[in-house]
Amino acid sequence: MASQIVRNFMKQQGFPDEAAPTCDTHFAGLNFQPRIVGPLVVVAIVFGSPIFFLVLSGVLWWNVLVPARNPFELIYNRLIALPRGKRRLVPAPGPRRFAQAMAAAMMLIIALALLQGWAVTAWVFEALLVAAFSLLLFGRFCLGAYMYHLLRGQVSFANATLPWARSR
Repeated sequence: MASQIVRNFMKQQGFPDEAAPTCDTHFAGLNFQPRIVGPLVVVAIVFGSPIFFLVLSGVLWWNVLVPARNPFELIYNRLIALPRGKRRLVPAPGPRRFAQAMAAAMMLIIALALLQGWAVTAWVFEALLVAAFSLLLFGRFCLGAYMYHLLRGQVSFANATLPWARSR
């Protein structure tokens, strides 16, 4: 059964309400990408690799600009959803793409900072990126999608999608 936290997350990402079993499998599918990218960010930080950050940024920009060809969603659909009869992922709605763009921009800033030798700038953005991925993976809260709603003036809606918010 989909918890209120999962339902809030799905609304935050820009998806309509779904039945509990569908919501749970959809949520699991949406977390496929961050479960791969999050650890790759840690690897990039450990190695201090600007090239790795540039590649990750490029992939995320691709997802933003061509959402129907998101490689993570294509892999998930082919290797997990289709063989197991689960719901296929569809191209990301605006809030999810905005969050991916924020992550891509942060990775680009980190790569450029590393290339310029600006260690403190790189560390600050790495810390922000790790915090955002931690909130996403462990707290079921997407900072980028939340900010999307805030920037569009949807403060009440954004606050209603916080993990601790309860539906009325």
